[in-house]
Amino acid sequence: MRARLPTVALILYIVFLMLPIYWLVAMSFKTTNEILGGFTLFPQVWTLENYLTILTDPTWYWGYINSIIYVTLNTVLAIAVALPAAYAFSRYRFLGDKHLFFWLLTNRMAPPAVFALPFFQLYSAIGLFDTHIAVALAHCLFNIPLAVWILEGFMSGVPKELDETAYVDGYSFPHFFTRIFLPNISSGVGVAAFFCFMFSWVEMLLAKTLTAVEAKPIVATMTRTASTAGYDLGLLAAAGVLTIIPGAIVIYFVRNYIARGFALGRV
Repeated sequence: MRARLPTVALILYIVFLMLPIYWLVAMSFKTTNEILGGFTLFPQVWTLENYLTILTDPTWYWGYINSIIYVTLNTVLAIAVALPAAYAFSRYRFLGDKHLFFWLLTNRMAPPAVFALPFFQLYSAIGLFDTHIAVALAHCLFNIPLAVWILEGFMSGVPKELDETAYVDGYSFPHFFTRIFLPNISSGVGVAAFFCFMFSWVEMLLAKTLTAVEAKPIVATMTRTASTAGYDLGLLAAAGVLTIIPGAIVIYFVRNYIARGFALGRV
């Protein structure tokens, strides 16, 4: 009996975690009237109207496209900047290195609302408002420190003798870094990219503040579904289901890196 308790507890825990997702999926196949009409475990009348609206209305599907564009840009930028920065922190000691490293982390601790107005005024002045790169650069404020922190932990775990051996063998730094060093920290790169993608994907305040029409993300579209009749709950549920898919795809491709990252890295 005691041997079964951990299994039962694990099953109950998984059911508890999956219940909100199931409820969201079930709501996405219901009409708003049915959702407000009473408690039902399954849709009484199945409908695909909510999904058809999202897939055929440019306001909706462009929200997803815009989000994917700036999130991908942000992930690439954050990793590209964090790799050399993390290497410097892990391999060299210089004046103020620990203070600079701590300062990077304080940017991650600050709430996005603190930077919303400065970013809005700056991007409006230089013509970057309502562009994908504006949101991508804004998200770098908290994703680059996170990526540096994660990657530095992985890089510190690689012996410095590897660098010295490569230099003795005549490798140039770019060749050594791309051909030898990066494969050794591929798990760290995968973990850092995953967190950068997810934090940028779910962030709403900066993405909503820095866009209007051309680059409006799906999170902003979802907050503008109110009408005189109230919120279209079925449509919002379908949009919520579709926002889970990109994250699930990313988790699928980096799942092995994430597992090794939690075991070896600074996560």
